[in-house]
Amino acid sequence: MARIAPLSGFPEWLPQDRIVEQHVLDTLRRTFELHGFSGIETRAVEPLDQLLRKGETSKEVYVLSRLQEEADDGAAARDKSQLGLHFDLTVPFARYVLENAGKLPFPFRRYQIQKVWRGERPQEGRFREFIQADIDVVGSGDLPYHYEVELPLVMAEAFGALREIGLPPVRILVNNRKVAEGFYRGIGLTDAEGVLRQIDKLDKIGPEKVAELLVNECGASEDQAKACLALAGISGSDASVIRDVRALAESHGAVTELLETGLGELEALIVAAEQRAPGVVVADLKIARGLDYYTGSVYETVLVGHEQLGSVCSGGRYDTLASDGKVTYPGVGLSIGVSRLVSRIVSGGLVTATRGVPTAVLVAVNTEETRGVSDDVAAALRSRGIPCEVAPAAARFGKQIRYADRRGIPFVWFPGEGDDAGPAGSVKDIRSGDQTDADASTWAPPAEDLHPRVVPGSAD
Repeated sequence: MARIAPLSGFPEWLPQDRIVEQHVLDTLRRTFELHGFSGIETRAVEPLDQLLRKGETSKEVYVLSRLQEEADDGAAARDKSQLGLHFDLTVPFARYVLENAGKLPFPFRRYQIQKVWRGERPQEGRFREFIQADIDVVGSGDLPYHYEVELPLVMAEAFGALREIGLPPVRILVNNRKVAEGFYRGIGLTDAEGVLRQIDKLDKIGPEKVAELLVNECGASEDQAKACLALAGISGSDASVIRDVRALAESHGAVTELLETGLGELEALIVAAEQRAPGVVVADLKIARGLDYYTGSVYETVLVGHEQLGSVCSGGRYDTLASDGKVTYPGVGLSIGVSRLVSRIVSGGLVTATRGVPTAVLVAVNTEETRGVSDDVAAALRSRGIPCEVAPAAARFGKQIRYADRRGIPFVWFPGEGDDAGPAGSVKDIRSGDQTDADASTWAPPAEDLHPRVVPGSAD
């Protein structure tokens, strides 16, 4: 039989790596719930026209079709009802809010952890199927700015909780689109959204090519393009950033009301972050987020020392994504690319699991005729919350120990002799070789061996 080639872009973790992923997900879930976010799950498919409202190109969406369609289904009917797999969780969440607005308390705080699908070219950190973990706060009619301060700090806390297992520190890069748009309009550029889309490409193609795009695609003069790049070059973790932006705007006669509003909001975020997460949040005026629906704060998060991986957490403020024509539901949210994060920390040896199986104890089998004794011991251990399994065969004890060792199981239990041996026996720590008499109704492994743990890896 020919060897099966892996399907590019669709990650499948080995058991030990899956434990790392589960630990990350559990940590995120605990942190989100600690801050009062309610968990929801939405369907995997959405109408195609709704998915494309966000400005994504159609080639990034996996479109669903049935193998056998009804003979009388016309092309127009198929197009109208075309479904696609969701490529993020924000668009489905906006639809969820509209459908359930009468049943939700506002402002509504939600977290959502699900798989999403994108038809992108697979490369390091970019998959076609991956897990995202989102938090959002949505209001009815309005949403106070302080949520734009709160949410990146919640994410900073979540990433901080993962530092204990060896996750590198993160930098949450923040900007405010009101600052950028106010500046662009102040220097005479009317296509502010187009400029933002080009500035968003800075890290990928560099300032020279971005300047060319600003001139050729956005109608900017060379001086206007230089001014846009000068704004994008400002960064810092304290209020000096605000002074630098204002000075640049004044030098170009570009101080506008919109810019001043954005600077006030950005300053509030930087000041709060200095107090609650010093050194984590950095104002970076090149952060644009190319999607059209962002209206205020925007965020991107990078792993320190692994910046080439790109953003592992991003998001921002949106005001018009969810509206029923009468009421608008503005929101702010961030999304962690969990699969991208796990891929990097596992492949780089930054984090590992102490074992790849939940089993803490392998119960040996003396003979197949007395397997029932081993089953009884295993049941007694499980009743007390100790994960265990019974050996697959009554082989020599040395072979059963090697089986446990291959699976990473730390303890082997040897039952007493006879059909009515009861819970008494002996247990061996196969790592140290220590063996002691024990009773299945009272013995327990050390706390650190009860379940697999995620610990820092061997990478420097």
